[in-house]
Amino acid sequence: MAERRRMSYSVHREVLDEEAMDEMGQKSVSKTSLREKVKKSVRCSGHQMKSCLLGTVPILSWLPRYPIRENALGDLISGISVGIMQLPQGMAYALLASVPPVFGLYSSFYPVLIYFIFGTSKHISVGTYAVMSVMIGGVTERLAPDSKFMTWDNVTNTSIIDTVARDDERVRVAAAVTFVSGLFQILLGLVQFGFVVTYLSEPLVRGYTTGAAIHVIVSQLKYTFGVNPVRHNGPLSLIYTVLEICYLLPQSNIGTLVTSVITILGLIAAKELNAFLGKKIPVPIPVELIAIIIATVISWQFYLQQEYGVDVVGVIPSGLQPPVFPDTSVFGQVIGDGFALSVVGYGIAISLGRIFALKYGYKVDSNQELVALGLSNSIGGIFQCFTVSCSMSRTMVQESAGGKTQVAGALSAVVILFITLWIGSLFEDLPKAVLAAIIHVNLHSMMKQFLDIPALWKTNRVDMLVWVATFILTLLLNPDIGLAASIGFSLLTVIFRTQLPKYSILGQVPETDIYKPLDEYHQVRQVPGILIFRSSATLYFANAEMYQETLNSKSGFDITKLLSAKKKLEAKKQRHEKKEAKRVKKELKKNGVDVNRELNMEEQNHVSVIEVDAERDPSLPRAIVLDLGPVNFLDTVGVKTLRSIRRDYGEIGVEVFLAGCQSGVVDNLQTAGFFNDKVTKSCLFTTVHDAVLYCQSAIAQSQSMEYKETAATHF
Repeated sequence: MAERRRMSYSVHREVLDEEAMDEMGQKSVSKTSLREKVKKSVRCSGHQMKSCLLGTVPILSWLPRYPIRENALGDLISGISVGIMQLPQGMAYALLASVPPVFGLYSSFYPVLIYFIFGTSKHISVGTYAVMSVMIGGVTERLAPDSKFMTWDNVTNTSIIDTVARDDERVRVAAAVTFVSGLFQILLGLVQFGFVVTYLSEPLVRGYTTGAAIHVIVSQLKYTFGVNPVRHNGPLSLIYTVLEICYLLPQSNIGTLVTSVITILGLIAAKELNAFLGKKIPVPIPVELIAIIIATVISWQFYLQQEYGVDVVGVIPSGLQPPVFPDTSVFGQVIGDGFALSVVGYGIAISLGRIFALKYGYKVDSNQELVALGLSNSIGGIFQCFTVSCSMSRTMVQESAGGKTQVAGALSAVVILFITLWIGSLFEDLPKAVLAAIIHVNLHSMMKQFLDIPALWKTNRVDMLVWVATFILTLLLNPDIGLAASIGFSLLTVIFRTQLPKYSILGQVPETDIYKPLDEYHQVRQVPGILIFRSSATLYFANAEMYQETLNSKSGFDITKLLSAKKKLEAKKQRHEKKEAKRVKKELKKNGVDVNRELNMEEQNHVSVIEVDAERDPSLPRAIVLDLGPVNFLDTVGVKTLRSIRRDYGEIGVEVFLAGCQSGVVDNLQTAGFFNDKVTKSCLFTTVHDAVLYCQSAIAQSQSMEYKETAATHF
């Protein structure tokens, strides 16, 4: 280990309080008025208009300069690879959304092209995503349940489901909630609300996606076992669904179950082979595509639906659907779901986009990403797509296959277009159990996120608590309500941490201007006569009372008792003065002296009749310095608390000074009326060391005067 280089430095300057600092730094007092801000915001020059256009439509800035020789081949291979992945995933995730599989292909085409034009991330693969799909499925099955489409069959004398009418209704619901979620994203992007992702911490996102993955797995068990459980909605619906599937297990379709087990085992083995050959082949083997091709051929040749009752995909129409504006009558019922989808989809996409932007050295515009995803979903809703986001598995393939720009995404959409127009109908005999198996295996990586719990236990237990609470809330309350509850819980942990900060008494590191907590360092020494107090959190209404109480307890004396004792002494002094005045008046009157005349003469000559003063307690500190360095804002309660501390301690002869205030905190003090004729900025110091030096100088001067007065008394 290399020896650490040590350097010395020295600074010679005057002790700076806030007034001196303002004068030395020539602080600007002019502030931009609201009128000027509005005028500046609406002003539009040619350069600003060009920047706005390029920022809104990013493809205009990078596509004309697209380096064909460097990027074309990698984007082509990557686009074909991702397009091949989009086929099975799109069809499988359509099952999660409870819509016909072909609509998963539409959702892998239109939104991808829109994002190609408006997106700023070069590497993420936009399209169908398991978590979003299961959230859509919850909405479609809630508003269009099977029970709504039951009809009586006179031939068999049984109730059957009108699947055509049901699927049409579910597609309308999915398109409506997708359109609404897109509008939310566009609106949030236009009002520069991209910072909303900061409320989705990594533990929260990972705990949420893990919980949502459990919902996805449970929702596909009916295709794995070939049973038909009743759809449950609301809290605890996951538990009810699992219990019902367990009850229906004896009715499982053997053909469906065998198909599921063979497909799952085959996919796991193929993915392990892919991982083993990962460094030897440039593009991973498209195991999912191979699986659906083999399964379709076997199902077609051996009549799995007719002979064994295995449920298959069914009719897949060729071509694209014409645009249809979503059913506005549904909007009122899906507003909450649309907002949840918009936040979850954006959080997942921007998180992954920032990872690759940091890796490859470019910038992702968070607000423009909101607009791009919003346009992808709103326009996709018009073309009967369901809500999309970013898929981690496809993104990893897109990057590892050599994808450099958004062109790879556009090429993957072209592959989906080719499949939809010409060869989609070939997959009509594909068993739905195979698509469910693909979902189960793809969620294997999300199950590995349970390893976050022991890792967070070692690093940050509050983050671990957020992860576990998010996971449990998502399981119990479903993904939509679970997300809101998880964000609320995460914010509560922040509030609790600011309500319970660490309070410290600081001491000086010998021969430096550095101050550290006394209970953490052995060589740190408390400055004689000066108490330095610091809180690790900001000071506001939630912890203001605790701040004052902790200062009182750590100061080593009870300020309340001292103030009470002083008031009692003053009251006693006043009573004694009144009593003495009466006695003097009585004595003068007895001696025939004009009392009023004598009292007036005494008052004019400033003669005190009696004076009682308590001696200063030597155990009290001469001054208290409040280190406000960690404080980044003050509300009115915080300002009142500081004013109260200065007043209370000032009454017992202990001066209170503030140090290390940020400029915003100084502005908070000023606007809240902290300063007046008696309290000026001279009680604020730039650093703790400035405050300590000033206090030491004042203490030395006071002690010198006390010594002189004592000496004069003796001599």
